[in-house]
Amino acid sequence: MTSLYDFTVSDQADQPVSLQDYKGKVVLIVNTATGCGLTPQYQGLQELYDKYKDQGFEILDFPCNQFMGQAPGSAEEINTFCTLNYQTTFPRFAKIKVNGKEAEPLFDWLKKEKSGPLGARIEWNFAKFLINREGKVVERFSSKTDPLKLEEAIKALLNN
Repeated sequence: MTSLYDFTVSDQADQPVSLQDYKGKVVLIVNTATGCGLTPQYQGLQELYDKYKDQGFEILDFPCNQFMGQAPGSAEEINTFCTLNYQTTFPRFAKIKVNGKEAEPLFDWLKKEKSGPLGARIEWNFAKFLINREGKVVERFSSKTDPLKLEEAIKALLNN
């Protein structure tokens, strides 16, 4: 796999979605959780999405229950939580694993392209990968990085 566009993932209804659909866009991929101390980052993510979606920016939300069971619930329950509490409108996909033998292939590729504080492993909920318009990973941000701190990097890619 050489770019984001080589992958197909499952949406919340378990239907395949080709990431070709995001060709030419700047994409931020995030593994999320609804019961985590970092969950309020949804607010910053939505602010970025509202501000830049019309310029070709997308956020792809992948719920992950792999870290202390902090993303329990069905797709419907996760959607309800995110919509009611953070008014999120960016695309959310099926719950996945990001580490180990059952890791989503997309996340194996992301980790291979940009390692983080724990090397190739995702350290926690809300790890963020920024992808350029050519489908290449340009930067990885730690779970603790406030989404609003990514704004300059996003703007630079949108203006390229």
